[in-house]
Amino acid sequence: MKLIRPFHKVWKFYADGFRNMPSWGRQAWAMVIFKGIVVFIIMKFVFFPNHLKKNFDTDEQRSGYVLEQLTKTK
Repeated sequence: MKLIRPFHKVWKFYADGFRNMPSWGRQAWAMVIFKGIVVFIIMKFVFFPNHLKKNFDTDEQRSGYVLEQLTKTK
């Protein structure tokens, strides 16, 4: 119960702050969150394609490839 109290105080602090925020502040936060989601989607699908799912058919092939890459010496 003692562990929950600090988290509850922090939650109330931020909830009160957002509740008393002017409308332009809420719009700004909505824009920041929206941009964050868009950037995450772009990063996920453009820069980090699922190489293992695309190039290997089974989990065994994928795990073998990962093991080979991790243990390969240069």
